[in-house]
Amino acid sequence: GLEAPTFTLSSSVLTDGAPMPESATAEAGSLSPDLTWHGFPEDTASFMLTCFDPDAPTPSGWWHWAILDIPSSMTHLEAGAGASDLMLRGDAGEASYFGAAPPTGDRPHRYVFTVHALDTDSLGLDDDATPAMASFAALEHTIARASLTVTHQA
Repeated sequence: GLEAPTFTLSSSVLTDGAPMPESATAEAGSLSPDLTWHGFPEDTASFMLTCFDPDAPTPSGWWHWAILDIPSSMTHLEAGAGASDLMLRGDAGEASYFGAAPPTGDRPHRYVFTVHALDTDSLGLDDDATPAMASFAALEHTIARASLTVTHQA
């Protein structure tokens, strides 16, 4: 459900609550940050990773990144791991990480990187699914969740 136990998500370039590094912005080329996670439940079967901006000036926020069906043995993504077999198209229209690009002069936006520990090895979705659909499908399978929030202002 919506409430789930937490585990730890960390990065060499992201600090929870701090500004996003320039490298991870769209202007600097959208280099996805390295991510490492640990402390998830032993019965985790797979992970889903998302990056979401709830502050985008749209009714539905903005999805920057979504990767499904990450094997439970994988607990690290290198910087620039923008490519995966099951990366969904985000709101920028590409199946890759899309860096922060808030409108100039807008308030700081939050970018929430989340790793969901799931009790199934696959959500059974194909790469035509949207990140919102995947998040909905993951709800009943999420057994724990880890997130890291950074901010960016243009």
